[in-house]
Amino acid sequence: MEEKVYFNDSEGNKVCGILLNPTSDTNIPVIILCHGFSTSKNNSTNTILKQILANKNIATFRLDFFGHGESDGKFEDVTISKAVDDVLNAVKFLRDEDYKKIGLFGSSFGGLSSIIAASKLDGLLFLALKSPVSDYLEFKNNTMTKKQIQEWKNKGYTFYFNKHGTKLKLNYSFFEDFKNNNGYGYAKKINIPAFIVHGELDEMVPLDQSKKTCKLMKNCRLKIIKGADHCYTKPEHFKKAIDLISEFIFENI
Repeated sequence: MEEKVYFNDSEGNKVCGILLNPTSDTNIPVIILCHGFSTSKNNSTNTILKQILANKNIATFRLDFFGHGESDGKFEDVTISKAVDDVLNAVKFLRDEDYKKIGLFGSSFGGLSSIIAASKLDGLLFLALKSPVSDYLEFKNNTMTKKQIQEWKNKGYTFYFNKHGTKLKLNYSFFEDFKNNNGYGYAKKINIPAFIVHGELDEMVPLDQSKKTCKLMKNCRLKIIKGADHCYTKPEHFKKAIDLISEFIFENI
């Protein structure tokens, strides 16, 4: 049974989540599913994973980050720090609900948020990542010219086009927040089982970021999907990614 719930972030904003527990027993594992930038809790990865896991009597908790989906806040004000705070408060919410076995999964933007959150938490079962950003500063420097970044700073905002072509305003505070949220430093602090799946031909997040992140974590495996792009556009690549993530989860609960 799915239940829509709300909990507060550290600034009092409401964060929306969907808890799916196929047994209503809080002794079973629950996996937090963190979506990518400008998507939502109901993206294709999360909705497929929740059903696969439910079929194995594993609960899921998929949330909307600040400024996304049904959560409070404007998209233009989103930062990595706010997303990390959402993950930390999601864990707190679940523990308050008496869930003790909690795993963490994140895609892309949600991947970096999960890396940082995992480094700050004790007692997680595992960390699973799909094409995570590890270094947003490198990412932006590779996708924007110095002139474009300076214009972003001068205006205070820029426009971001998501994969559907929707034009979204994004404040410069997003860029300023990068310096405090480089995933490599946090990855060194993670000792729990970790797994990364990344497309060989990812055109958005360099594969080298995941190679470096995996080496920095003490107990991590990296699986590269040959020919896959960032969104795993080809069905066979997407299925392979989901299968690998599911197998890792089953092995670590």
